[in-house]
Amino acid sequence: MSTSLLATHPPDLGRRRRLLVLAICCASIVVVVMDISIVNVALPAIRRDLHASVSGLQWTVDAYTLVLAGFLLLAGSTADRVGRCRIFQFGLATFGLGSLLCSLAPSIGWLIGARAVQAVGGTMLNPVAMAIVASTFPDRAERARAIGVFGAMSGLALGLGPILGGALVDGFGWRSIFWVNVPIVVAAIVCTRLFVPESRAARARRFDPVGQTLVILVLGSLVYAIIESRKLGWTSPVILVLLAIAVLGVGGVLAYEPRRTDPLLELRLFRSVPFSSAILMALFALCGFSAFLFVTTQYLQDVRGLSALTAGLCLLPVGVLIIVLSPLTGRMVGSRGPRLPLVVAGTALALAGGTSLWLEPDTPLPAVLAIYLLVGIALGTVNPPITNTAISGMPTSMAGVAASLASVGRQTGTTLGVAISGAILAPAAAGGGMAFTHAEHSVWWLVAGLGIGVLVLGLLSTGRRAADTAARAATLFRGAD
Repeated sequence: MSTSLLATHPPDLGRRRRLLVLAICCASIVVVVMDISIVNVALPAIRRDLHASVSGLQWTVDAYTLVLAGFLLLAGSTADRVGRCRIFQFGLATFGLGSLLCSLAPSIGWLIGARAVQAVGGTMLNPVAMAIVASTFPDRAERARAIGVFGAMSGLALGLGPILGGALVDGFGWRSIFWVNVPIVVAAIVCTRLFVPESRAARARRFDPVGQTLVILVLGSLVYAIIESRKLGWTSPVILVLLAIAVLGVGGVLAYEPRRTDPLLELRLFRSVPFSSAILMALFALCGFSAFLFVTTQYLQDVRGLSALTAGLCLLPVGVLIIVLSPLTGRMVGSRGPRLPLVVAGTALALAGGTSLWLEPDTPLPAVLAIYLLVGIALGTVNPPITNTAISGMPTSMAGVAASLASVGRQTGTTLGVAISGAILAPAAAGGGMAFTHAEHSVWWLVAGLGIGVLVLGLLSTGRRAADTAARAATLFRGAD
């Protein structure tokens, strides 16, 4: 056997060293995930300072999440092949450079480009950090606890991003939400160099350039068409060509990927109803949350006239419930299965969308915060069962791929939520007040529908028939174990 196929595992580290590695990986995931939510609070300030349009604000968010969704799988397989510690350090450096460029951006175009650079680094941190944690903790029970902490940090970052963002924007301006990443990244690079040992997979999945290109074409053309549809019109030749590219790209994926030995997208996984449902639920839930966040931060600041910090504090119920409910939900999934948390999450998201239809510029703030509690319940109970459902019944060899595809579903949902909600709100953005809240109604109907989708899929994916499809799909991969 060639040495390139031999797994390299980190040496048996002491407990203190293992915890230090976990802390370094948690720091990386915090900055990557927080930059998904933290920038939303800064959008009104960015619009005023850089004279940005609504589509410019959409791209400020979506340039980041689109690159994360498109290159997440590639980064994980590259790290398995080249070396996780090496790719992790390169990702930190690229993320730090992107953050620095964001803080110096003289125009919205430069900011969007810098956000894409930031996301290129981010793709090398999320899946690679998880792989480093898994290889650092050889004991199964200790590894499970470490991964639980790692996942909790992700939820913490997502929930606290708007609050920290509001404080930074009010105190130091919107550019501070980016340069604050730089010292964290520098410290993480130094600590990684000193304390994180190198490791590789026994057999890394081979690079799939055609599959990677097709995924980027599908996601990029679809998101671009949605964002620019308001300005160009759905019947514009540009929009029609973009939609045609997306459709042809999907056809290319379906025709090409099954013939690959190591496809970027393992389509046989989709024969499992729980797995397919998990991808859709991830997309629906995060689409709803990102639409909520994109609209809410502008509603609180531009319509109600609140400061960035106050707007961030209004989102505190969401962050607190994510932090409290995520670990409790994880334990519930382990003991009772994913059905109840998925039902709760779907119901809460649907109710949040439905009750938001009554929001007006002068709606009492306690009523507004009560609606935000529903969003926190939805996000706090949806993520653990999605991952559990994605890998349900899968053999060990495919669990990582299945979980990574669930992460891609989350990032794709985040991207589409901002694109769709921004396209809906664009005509009313300048009007403010009642014009804005009236335009919001279409977004809230969308959120309610996505919540119902999560509820229905949660019921369908946790029954006996669904489990049978997962078992049949798993037999296609048993030889790989």
